[in-house]
Amino acid sequence: MQDVIEIREEGRLLSRVLSGAGVGDIAAAAAPYGRIWIVYDANAAVHARKAAQALEATGRLAAVGPISVSEEGKTIQTVMDIEDWLLESGADRDALLLAVGGGITTDMAGFAASIYKRGIRFAFIPTTLLAQVDAAIGGKTGVNFKSLKNMVGVIRQPEFTLICPDVLETLPARDFRSGAAELLKTFIIEDGGNYEKAVALLGDIAAGASIASRSEELRRLIFAAAAVKAGVVSRDQFENGERRKLNLGHTFAHAIEWLSREQKRDITHGEAVAIGIIAAAKLTDSSLADKLRSDFEAAGLPTALPFPAKSLEAAMLKDKKAEGGKVHFVLIRSIGDVFIEDMTVAEAISKL
Repeated sequence: MQDVIEIREEGRLLSRVLSGAGVGDIAAAAAPYGRIWIVYDANAAVHARKAAQALEATGRLAAVGPISVSEEGKTIQTVMDIEDWLLESGADRDALLLAVGGGITTDMAGFAASIYKRGIRFAFIPTTLLAQVDAAIGGKTGVNFKSLKNMVGVIRQPEFTLICPDVLETLPARDFRSGAAELLKTFIIEDGGNYEKAVALLGDIAAGASIASRSEELRRLIFAAAAVKAGVVSRDQFENGERRKLNLGHTFAHAIEWLSREQKRDITHGEAVAIGIIAAAKLTDSSLADKLRSDFEAAGLPTALPFPAKSLEAAMLKDKKAEGGKVHFVLIRSIGDVFIEDMTVAEAISKL
């Protein structure tokens, strides 16, 4: 392991983010734990096998189980299937559930672990860029409900998240681009000189540069983004204030995803986030929105609303961030400077 980021609350260690040379580093990361159960996205089987082999050599591997992953399958029933598997394979209160896969996998596995026997420990090996920079860090777990994103869940921290950029070399290009949206989002919130670096790197990869050829540069940016999120979570674990900034673009994005499922359109979470960030930028500064649009399109991301803005209103009114008839919208003053402003959905829609 090369780097460690700690998530702490008032001095108490909540979780760690570890940078690994490869999935085999799970043996060292999991050394303090006893028996380990691996649940994995069937699409990430090659990485799950490597993790299982590393743990089997230590004598701590208990069981390995695949799940089929999709937004449609991100339901309480899938969580119950994980609960049944844990119970039938003998997992007790001392078990560690290790999830190998993308954000849907880590969200569901973290939720399943949080409620199994009133809570067992869990950890993640995220295998997508989106999960490495966002979904697998911070403790948000849950499932979709009535086609609405993550409406049922809890905030509970993993023991650790092991980030291995080499797994991204086998990631489909579209999935990589979806993660690119969350990487750019993070540096719009807190730049640290990384936003333009990320735009340049992602543009090169979109233009044909291989991930393997830029792996070290990508690793540094991923870990910088993880550090941003870890810092925000340390200061506001339960999203009472600052953590709301991490929802930049997500009110629009979740509504876009909901409507796309209703109309059977194929739009990924990251694509919806990219579109949502451009929409959020339009609420304050059209010239900034134009710059962001150019940057995102260079990274291969969509930026135009796929539906009439008015059609998003019903889903936005059901957003988790809606309180008292208003939504906590995250708006952008400049790169590295975002703020929260409460407005009605109708007000926001009228500005698009």
